[in-house]
Amino acid sequence: MKLVILACLAAVAVAAPQFVDLPPVVILRDDRQDSGDGNFQYAFEADNGIAVEASGTPGSAGQSNMQGVFRFPLPDGTIAEVRYIANEDGFQPESSLLPTAHPLPAHAIEQIRFAEEQRALGITYDQFGFRSNRK
Repeated sequence: MKLVILACLAAVAVAAPQFVDLPPVVILRDDRQDSGDGNFQYAFEADNGIAVEASGTPGSAGQSNMQGVFRFPLPDGTIAEVRYIANEDGFQPESSLLPTAHPLPAHAIEQIRFAEEQRALGITYDQFGFRSNRK
């Protein structure tokens, strides 16, 4: 039993995070403006290649409408960039880094077309999958 406890303690010691001394990051730019009425703007840049810019205005439903961009270095040395808008329609990022949906296969497009055709004719189905027509 003592051997099991000793082995567990050794495993915990080996699995403990190893802290690496990273060099400090120097902030090159930190500009902030807030008018107090919901309008704001900020820009931030660090010497490690990270940069953020954003501006915002009050939205019609009480939210903050924002638009901005953030950049960061990739391991290969190139700079990644993500532009975004955030408003009542949600967060909408744009970047070549983001995955895109695969195109639908032909049979799926045909099924969608067929379902739209049936819907236009008023054909519906109940919860058991049986056809029921609207009156």
